[in-house]
Amino acid sequence: MFLTIVSIALCLLTVSPARAHDISLKGVHATLPCSSCHGDDSERLSRPTSRDNRARGCVGCHRGYDALFDQAMTTRARERRFVEQTFGKADPHFYQKNCQSCHIRDCLDCHGENGHNITRPAQNSCLGCHKGYFVGTDYHGMAPREDNVRYQRGKLFEGETFLKMLPDVHAEAGMECGDCHSMKSLVAGSKSSKKCVDCHKPSDSVIEHGITAHLTNLECYACHSAWAAQEYGTFYVRLVNSPSSKYFRVKRKSGSEYIKSAYLRMQNAPPLGINDTGKVSPIRPQFISYFSDIRDGKPVGEENRLLAAHWKAFFPHTIRRGTVMCEGCHINARRFILEKEENRIYQLQLDGMTLNSFWDQACQEVINGSFMEPSRFARMSSKGPAYTKAYVKKWKRLVDHVEDSSKQ
Repeated sequence: MFLTIVSIALCLLTVSPARAHDISLKGVHATLPCSSCHGDDSERLSRPTSRDNRARGCVGCHRGYDALFDQAMTTRARERRFVEQTFGKADPHFYQKNCQSCHIRDCLDCHGENGHNITRPAQNSCLGCHKGYFVGTDYHGMAPREDNVRYQRGKLFEGETFLKMLPDVHAEAGMECGDCHSMKSLVAGSKSSKKCVDCHKPSDSVIEHGITAHLTNLECYACHSAWAAQEYGTFYVRLVNSPSSKYFRVKRKSGSEYIKSAYLRMQNAPPLGINDTGKVSPIRPQFISYFSDIRDGKPVGEENRLLAAHWKAFFPHTIRRGTVMCEGCHINARRFILEKEENRIYQLQLDGMTLNSFWDQACQEVINGSFMEPSRFARMSSKGPAYTKAYVKKWKRLVDHVEDSSKQ
């Protein structure tokens, strides 16, 4: 009897933990022993994929990938600094209340929720965070709708309605995020693993490509981004013991003391500025942020206080073959945030919003580059002989193309 009990005990000690817990492994790790991820008897990891232990159960094989926990998607360092310098002065807990939803905390955030069935990240693994006003869903032709509840209609994606726009040509071709954003590039903190010219060579038969200044001074996507989601003026209103909250007809988080809405959203060709490499690039408002604190139905301090007017150079994922015509850049001052006063449609100061205009460079900045200098824009818009020659050639080609197509 004693020997029987000892034999049973020895069997229990040697049985695999997966079997002891009646767990079956699936996917790429199906043949691995439990100790490969959870460690040996000296140290058991209950959550081997967690940022808290730098995914020690993963990096034993996937060496170096824990560096992802030091990159922007995890640390959100820029956003934290921004909040500390702006909203944090009015509400020290603003970041925890409003900015915690899109941070990597675990390898399983991207590789599936079931750690015993690890999967490769699919498109929706990326788009769960990269949606709305963050580059991602625009790749598939989805733009954010206005915040008012009357606009919350149509199809849903990740619980949010969207405005249908043209998708990126690469999305139409079936390419996925990982085709240009490899794990190696993400771990290194690079924006992508490929550049446009790695796959595409500029053709001299394209008039715009024959202009040396275009190839030297512009990012490819400065011309080929068909549209971009833009949010001009983001309002955060904190309501404490304020019955007036029922009059705000905007979508909001359940139980949140904050109401968020935008002054204006657009989905046209993005404005242009200079990125951190010195090239002309699309830019958009990143944080033109206003704050109001309403307590017991009364404002505390200044209403609609401008906390920041920051723009950011970025890459819209809305690439199309066609581009705007020459005058879409060369004489379009508004596109370079140099709007003339007589052309203003939105009179912000009449609404007590501090800025003269969203499209006026004064009191605004590009956080990872700069606005184009007015003198440079003036030179670019001078319409010299070379501009006139290219302009006529462009129009002639368009007219000839229309005539040919009408005969078919």
